[in-house]
Amino acid sequence: MHFRVILRILGILLMIFSLSLLPPLAISFIYKDGADLAFITGFLITLITGFLIWLPVQRVRKDLRTRDGFLITVLFWVVLGLFGAFPLMLADSPNLSFVDAVFESLSGLTTTGATVITGIDYLPESVLFYRQQLQWLGGMGIIVLAVAILPMLGIGGMQLYRAETPGPVKDSKLTPRITETAKALWYIYLSLTIACALGYWLAGMTLFDAVGHSFSTVAIGGFSTHDASIGYFDSVVIESICVFFMVISAVNFGLHFFAWRQRTLLHYFTDPEFKFYLLTLGVITFITLFVLVVTNTYGPEESLRKAVFEVVSVATTTGFATADFAHWPVMLPFLLFVCAFAGGCAGSTGGGMKVIRVLLILKQGYREIQRLVHPNAIIPVKLGKKPISEKVLEAVWGFFSVYLIVFVVMLIALMATGLDQVTAWSAVGATLNNLGPGLGEVATHYGDLNDTAKWVLCVAMLLGRLEVFTLLVLFTPAFWRR
Repeated sequence: MHFRVILRILGILLMIFSLSLLPPLAISFIYKDGADLAFITGFLITLITGFLIWLPVQRVRKDLRTRDGFLITVLFWVVLGLFGAFPLMLADSPNLSFVDAVFESLSGLTTTGATVITGIDYLPESVLFYRQQLQWLGGMGIIVLAVAILPMLGIGGMQLYRAETPGPVKDSKLTPRITETAKALWYIYLSLTIACALGYWLAGMTLFDAVGHSFSTVAIGGFSTHDASIGYFDSVVIESICVFFMVISAVNFGLHFFAWRQRTLLHYFTDPEFKFYLLTLGVITFITLFVLVVTNTYGPEESLRKAVFEVVSVATTTGFATADFAHWPVMLPFLLFVCAFAGGCAGSTGGGMKVIRVLLILKQGYREIQRLVHPNAIIPVKLGKKPISEKVLEAVWGFFSVYLIVFVVMLIALMATGLDQVTAWSAVGATLNNLGPGLGEVATHYGDLNDTAKWVLCVAMLLGRLEVFTLLVLFTPAFWRR
């Protein structure tokens, strides 16, 4: 393990992250909201700490190993979550405690969207912008951004990319060089953000709200500048724009890259994961619409509007709201919440287990049924016309098993702190899937939970963002063995 190299990288990345506090500082000066000192202090603490970590090891040059990449990835998310909490602690509003500030910071960076803050409408503009910006930085994975920059500093980046990139297949690159891959992904990410912001602005949002909501929409985050979320605007046009960008942001960015490079959209509809993703959204939306109409919860038009938005928001793990789905009739709250376990596509900004894994599990389950009829037959599992190796299938099942075990352990831990079963179950699901809103006591915010429960959920957010194994591997003896 190259600890000196790891410290050097961590110091550089902290100094880079300190620059992210300058835009909200500028917002504070523009709006004169009184939060400028909090951001100046946070900026100096982060910059100086990063500099002091980097200075003693600045001349260290060694190639990173895969194990180094895993450790850097986890350390970076943990450290960023801690340092990102400083402005939220130091600002007079919201003036959060340490645990609340870390929870809010991690929720932003992991694009979970769970909040401990109430009275969001009355927060300083700079704090509002900062929360949205945290989600935008975390959306594509701030490590991927670092991968684009680090090679220019003489640091290899492939190990970091493999540790951070979501999905069951992590060795594929969109371009021959990882630097070019990271840059291409960020160009696409930035382009989608700008397009989303323009759409919101033209639809009637203020420029401040449009930019803020574009950050959290494309990042599949769910933070809003208003307590009522997207429902604050009560606009069909704004909701339609939001649905569109939530859907495409939860799609594998590799498909977007190919569309940009080849100037075609046909490949989307030949991709098995994309087709299954759209099919799932369509079926769940139809069921939700049917139940809302039959139970007279809303009128037909309003039911369609609410069903489409809430299904897409929850299924993609964004977490925006135009209605309180936790109080919808019969099985709908549970149905929508379970959708978040599948989440977005691999290689997207969405959370959850990823659609591709769910599809492979279903296909392998169907194969086992076929084997009961034809026990000696060799039946490959295919995606499209391409057979999937047994190694990948084993990895998918391994991930699924560990995901459920982690879920159960954290559920028990939360219930041990005194939470009721519905609140505990949904809080773990909402944070592990990086969804945000839950059921029970966490349907609107997490501020009333005890501190122990919040720390458990912070770990759940990290596990979800890093796809479980990246974090858990650090706790195995084999990882630290030479």
